Amino acid sequence: MRRSGTADLPLHGGRVPAWLAERMTKLGTAISEMVVREYGRPELLSRLSDPFWFQSLGCVMGMDWHSSGITTSVLGALKRGLNPRAEELGIYVCGGRGRHSRRTPEELRTLADKLSLDGDSLVRSSRLTARVDNNAIADGFQLYLHGFILSREGEWTVVQQGMNDNTGRARRYHWHSASVRDFTLAPHTAIVGEPQGTIMNLVDAQARPAQDALLSIAHDHPDKTLAEARKLTLPAHHDVRAENIDLKRLGAILALAHEQDFRDFASLLLLETLGPRTLQSLALVAEVVHGTPSRFTDPARFSFAQGGKDGHPFPVPLKTYDESLAVLRRALDRAKLGNTEKIDGFKRLDRFTRNIEQRFLPQANFDRAIAHERAISKSIGGRTVMDDKTVMRRETRKQLSLF
Repeated sequence: MRRSGTADLPLHGGRVPAWLAERMTKLGTAISEMVVREYGRPELLSRLSDPFWFQSLGCVMGMDWHSSGITTSVLGALKRGLNPRAEELGIYVCGGRGRHSRRTPEELRTLADKLSLDGDSLVRSSRLTARVDNNAIADGFQLYLHGFILSREGEWTVVQQGMNDNTGRARRYHWHSASVRDFTLAPHTAIVGEPQGTIMNLVDAQARPAQDALLSIAHDHPDKTLAEARKLTLPAHHDVRAENIDLKRLGAILALAHEQDFRDFASLLLLETLGPRTLQSLALVAEVVHGTPSRFTDPARFSFAQGGKDGHPFPVPLKTYDESLAVLRRALDRAKLGNTEKIDGFKRLDRFTRNIEQRFLPQANFDRAIAHERAISKSIGGRTVMDDKTVMRRETRKQLSLF
């Protein structure tokens, strides 16, 4: 038994402002809906269990490209967006941070009764993944977030995160039920947790798979265990730099958006008349939906879709964000009525972008791309959390002047 991957991230404070959280919910839901529609629920769970794809998803949604906050914000956005539509999409998001994490067993048992699943097994899987990451491997990270994403059929992915105050870093752990079926099929394996300790039921004969798996992990050196999974380690610097990005891939996106012939054809593929900045955003969204695992080795590249809330690599372009959401929503709504031309256009757009990359060998000028984004930021509604602070200071001064 092994987890499907880990991600090491710098700890990062702050909050997600309401204007971004609302948009993240809509975009995360639309992307998930497209993946489920095109590839099925198992594929969405598989992608969420990949630390590189998960990080890329957070970047394309407008979060800071490397910080620990991506985990909380993405899971929160998916929970807000997917749970109200769970009957339709068959995907349920449980858990979260702090008190929401502690409610995971209750949520899972409620869902299990509703879906005729084995609630005890689901709760056991939730607890075991948490206990292994928190206790069985002494890597110095203490869990504070536990997300459990469940399909109607009973398949699941766990995404959880711990922090290490000594190193100033967070570690995200990913699990997928497809690779840990020994845990879910052992009917009498149990973990009883108390606030200051852990008791493992390793005496039940039917718990042998879990016993062997836990003992194997406990005896292995942490480096060996973690090396078996896909591991993403992001640097401490907050700004996006050229070395963080595959400039050839970014070059294809920029060429599609800004070179007239490519731009006209890309708009034709989507059956929309779109400006270059929206095409740039939608091309990156299309890659998140249709890309293969090898396409997500540079998650920072996907921040060129919606920027980042702290202004890295540039402010979040709200007008572009909203137009991109509108195009996605129109495509999904028409597909529900049987008209799939627009939604099929995203698949064609992804293929077209890759063709540009392979045939024309574009190489992005990173500094020029950043300078262009910042130059046009005001015209497309660029906004950061720093702008919110400026507005608050102005309002405070105005209120004080009344006295």
